[in-house]
Amino acid sequence: MAEADDVGFGMQIRRSPYFEATLRWGARAFSVYNHMYIPRDFGDPERNFWNLVNGAILCDVAVERQVEITGPDAAAFVQTLTPRDLSALAVGQCKYVLITNAEGGILNDPVLLRLGQNHFWLSLSDSDILLWAQGVAVHAGMNVTIGEPDVSPLQLQGPVSGEIMRALFGDGIMELRYFWFREMSLDGIPLIVSRTGWSSELGYELFLRDGSRGDELWERIMAAGAPFGLQPGHTSTIRRIEGAMLSYHADADIHTNPFELGLDRLVSLDGDFDFIGKDALRRIRGQGVRRRQVGLHIDCARLPGPNTTFWPVRKDGRTIGKVTSAVYSPRLDRNIALAMVASDLAGGGTTVEVAMPTGAAAARIVEKPFFDPRKSLARQ
Repeated sequence: MAEADDVGFGMQIRRSPYFEATLRWGARAFSVYNHMYIPRDFGDPERNFWNLVNGAILCDVAVERQVEITGPDAAAFVQTLTPRDLSALAVGQCKYVLITNAEGGILNDPVLLRLGQNHFWLSLSDSDILLWAQGVAVHAGMNVTIGEPDVSPLQLQGPVSGEIMRALFGDGIMELRYFWFREMSLDGIPLIVSRTGWSSELGYELFLRDGSRGDELWERIMAAGAPFGLQPGHTSTIRRIEGAMLSYHADADIHTNPFELGLDRLVSLDGDFDFIGKDALRRIRGQGVRRRQVGLHIDCARLPGPNTTFWPVRKDGRTIGKVTSAVYSPRLDRNIALAMVASDLAGGGTTVEVAMPTGAAAARIVEKPFFDPRKSLARQ
C-alpha cells in the first residue's frame, strides 16, 4: 500500500479531499489536471477496465472543478459562454456543453448543472474556465457573481453502481434520470447526486459540498459497495476511447471547432441568442471544415499502453492528420484510436498509415464510437 512519503508531492499542486483515502486504497501514480493531483493508477489498467464494465469502481475526480455562476443575470450570462441552446434547461437538469472563444475554438467541454433559476455550475474538464468566465463578466454588463465553491465530485461507475446507490440512498435513487441530479445528504454529508460520469457506463457522480468530509464519504461508499465487489479505480482510458469521449488537450483544444468533432448538435446558430464565437462558427459552417475527427483500427501488435504523443497519420506518403488518443481494447481485441484527418479522406473504410514510435502500421478509418454507440448502457 502506498504511503504519502513515497510520492514526490509538492504544495503548489492541490490535493483533493479524497487524496489520503486513495493512497490507503492503493493509488500508485498521479497526474495533474486543473492544477490538482488525480489518481491514474491502481495497478493493472486492464483490470481497472474490467472492474468498471463488469462491476463498479469509485474514482476521485475532484479535479473536475466547479465554476459557480449566480446572480440576477446568471442564465443570460451562461448562455453567452456556450453555443448550445439552454432555453429548455430545467432546474435539476444537466447538459453537456462546449465553451467557445471568439474564433469558434473550444476552451472546455464541461457538464452544466442548473441548481436554481439563477444558480449554475460548470463541471470542468482541464482548462482555466474560472478565469475566462470572470474575465468575460468584467465587460459583460451583467449582474453575476462567479467563483469556485467547495465542491469535489466522486464518480461511482459501472453496471452495479445502481445497486450500490440503492444501498446508500434507498429505492428512490433509482428514479433519478440520465443527466439529472438531486440535492441529497448521506449521514449528514451534503451532496449533489447526478446520473452522469466519464465512462459511457451506468454511473453516478457525488458532488461533495464540504471538503472536510471527503475521507468519511469515500470510506462510507466503499463500505456500502463491498458486498457488490466495488473496487477503487481511475477513469478508464480504454473505456473512454471505446465510447469516443473527448479528452481535452488531446482530442480537442483551443484550435479545434465543434464541426470538426461532429458536435453540430451542440451548436445553435439560428437561435435568437448571442454567444461568444457565433459569427466565427457561422462562417466555419458555411465554408466547411478541412479536417474531421474519425475512428481508427490500427493493425499492429497490441499497444502496450495509451499514446503519450500525437502520431502522424499518412496517406500515400503524405501526412494527412494525427492520432490523438490510442489504446488496446481487450473487449474488442484490437487497437483503437481517435484521429483528426483531412476531411476529403475521412470516409469510412479509407486505409492509412500511422507512424508510431515503434514503426509504421496500417490502419483503417471506421465509425465511432467503437462500442455501444447509442450509450444505451449509460442511459439504462
